Amino acid sequence: METRIQKAIEILSRSRLTVALTGAGISVESGIPPFRGPGSLWDKIDPMEFAHIDAFMKNPARVWEVLIGSMKTILDTARPNKGHLALAELEKRRLLATVITQNVDSLHQKAGSRDVIEFHGTFAKLTCLGCGHRTSSADITLTTLPPRCHCGGVYRPDCVFFGESIPLSALTRAQEFVSQCEVMLVVGTSATVQPAAMMPILAKQNNARIIEINPTPTPLTATSDLFLQGNAGPILTRLTEAIAIPAGP
Repeated sequence: METRIQKAIEILSRSRLTVALTGAGISVESGIPPFRGPGSLWDKIDPMEFAHIDAFMKNPARVWEVLIGSMKTILDTARPNKGHLALAELEKRRLLATVITQNVDSLHQKAGSRDVIEFHGTFAKLTCLGCGHRTSSADITLTTLPPRCHCGGVYRPDCVFFGESIPLSALTRAQEFVSQCEVMLVVGTSATVQPAAMMPILAKQNNARIIEINPTPTPLTATSDLFLQGNAGPILTRLTEAIAIPAGP
């Protein structure tokens, strides 16, 4: 492991353009349960019943009660962990161009990351289906479900439900970065959900080096240049602390 850590430091130090791809695994250390895998959210509820756009439109009160309300309660108190903070620090030091994330918790932004491409949107913001008014999730209560706008319209989170497409602008920006990067950090993702799972493959096809950080191997591991096994927080913190700050322009 020590040899791989040192190799990762060397690769990141030399990279002229590095991007990160993050999944639910980076936020587990902030107390947010993953959506997939043992003990995950989809183990407990059927996503087609509570996370599909058709289910929401048919019965928004039920979806708010079972899924969105519980997620809001968790996210209202969740705080960025060392992994989020390390990526924000890399960006601040001009060692990371952007974070492409599958997460809807906005913890990257709370940690200080400024360029975040959200494939699946965010639970942090809500939009009224009636008038289009947007508000912060933290500013509404769960006293009445579904929560309603002053116009009487129902609020929905600005996340991508099953049955919806990811924002084209997010996909386009991500592809632009990925096709040009020299290094991609893949952190806390199962590497199975599309189109995010294609990002490391696209990067590899364009001669980028892939550094994967995950507690267990994934379908991507066999093609990664380096696999650093463990939790994101400690590993990213160590990498960040060891990489020299680049010289000014």
